[in-house]
Amino acid sequence: MPDYTQEFTTIPYGPLGILALPGCEELAQKVDRYIVKWRAQKQSEHKNSIAFAGYERDTYLINATFPRFGTGEGKGTLSDSVRGYDIFIVADMFNHGLTYQMYGKTVPMSPDEHYANLKRAISAIGGKAHRITIIMPMLYEGRQHKRSSRESLDCAIALQELCNNMGVDNIITFDAHDARVQNAIPLKGFENVQPVYQMIKALVNHVDDLHFDNDHMMVISPDEGGMSRCIYYSTVLGIELGMFYKRRDYSRVVNGRNPILQHEFLGSNVAGKDVMIVDDMISSGESMLEVASKLKELGAARIFIFSAFGLFCEGLDSFDKAYQDGIFNKVFTTNLVYRTPELLQRDWYCEVDMSKYLSYIIDTLNHDMSVSKLLNPADRIDNLLRKKGYKK
Repeated sequence: MPDYTQEFTTIPYGPLGILALPGCEELAQKVDRYIVKWRAQKQSEHKNSIAFAGYERDTYLINATFPRFGTGEGKGTLSDSVRGYDIFIVADMFNHGLTYQMYGKTVPMSPDEHYANLKRAISAIGGKAHRITIIMPMLYEGRQHKRSSRESLDCAIALQELCNNMGVDNIITFDAHDARVQNAIPLKGFENVQPVYQMIKALVNHVDDLHFDNDHMMVISPDEGGMSRCIYYSTVLGIELGMFYKRRDYSRVVNGRNPILQHEFLGSNVAGKDVMIVDDMISSGESMLEVASKLKELGAARIFIFSAFGLFCEGLDSFDKAYQDGIFNKVFTTNLVYRTPELLQRDWYCEVDMSKYLSYIIDTLNHDMSVSKLLNPADRIDNLLRKKGYKK
């Protein structure tokens, strides 16, 4: 039985269906196993009523295939009926580990092709589902969320296409680069979930001799854009906050962005303290490692890097070298996006499993109940620290 909330008091919105796009099968299977177990254990006199038809099943996964033609074109096909279902589509837009054949060549899948598969899945549903919720952990085109000059607004357009044109009712994402992009779909559901509790739980389970006070630990934001995220960490843990300011060269653009000239630290003394660097993603990792190096120069003790999404676009060599040089101690990222087999074998890497939390969200929404308690984990963090002996 889930232990995070009160007993469900409403009937399901519709029979639950979980549709995993290619690359999300492992995460969806973990979620499915949790919900199958909970519903088998749940005691209710209503389970045999017509309102609960299909409530307790061996699996809630919907069989779907996405074959490709030799030209690279594709299609989506569902093997099961979804009429009247409450569908949750799990989509990893950044799984570059998948490939397909096009004109005899092996091609890795890009975010655009994953997005096309998402639209194919919705098209295959054909309007028969009662409700469609998309769980897109890392938001498609989430980094292109605002317009600075003559630029496209890719994320806003994608959200409008899904919700206004294709009948999607809700979008659930994690640690959005800028959650204000939801203004593009003001009449649809948009939940930006923060994995704070799971990150802190992973830290206390894998690292010894921690002290959550201002004399021993500090939270650092690598840039001004991530301050709100770090303020939450700082508040629930009761420790000080610092920030790095990125001084950029706005006269030129390199790889789609203005290059960083220098990181300037704003905050109190970090000497001798453990430091938590928190950001939404690790792309190349260059900025994160430079921040960690600066903190080491300032006398920081252990450095722990937290990021919802570990993309490592330029490989792992720079992190291997930084770890060997003692620049950082651990990197924590979630299993919401693709992780390479090489990453999972690194001594410095720790995976944060989000499948149980995602199961809670899906199970609660299927009963059409509020997820507010799930989205604010302050009480659970406090209980965790007390249980582990870090608070009295």
